[in-house]
Amino acid sequence: MTSARFPLLAGAVAGAIAVVLGAFGAHALRGVLDERALATWHTAVEYQFWHALALLAVGVLARARTTRAATVAAIAFVAGIVLFCGSLYMLALGSPRIVGAITPFGGVAFIAGWIALAAHAARDAATQ
Repeated sequence: MTSARFPLLAGAVAGAIAVVLGAFGAHALRGVLDERALATWHTAVEYQFWHALALLAVGVLARARTTRAATVAAIAFVAGIVLFCGSLYMLALGSPRIVGAITPFGGVAFIAGWIALAAHAARDAATQ
């Protein structure tokens, strides 16, 4: 799979899953989970949507010029979605609080992805 193809595919899949999970939270979980758990679910969906869009942006930028930084950004955004959003979904559904120890690793992955995306942009600007 080409470097541009991975983030485009991952972003599209993550976006579709976010729509499904958002609808599930709004309809199937309302009345089942308390307000705090629903807020946690909503946070996970929101971060997943934003980072699905970030993946799409990485894919579009990588089509013009592939860099190691763009690849790192894509991998970091996927890791962040799995770790950060995944742990929040699990917590909202009643997983033990220890699962919350995973969440910061996902947050760090998101930060690393944004930094890598900035590095890609800086390198791309320097070559023009």
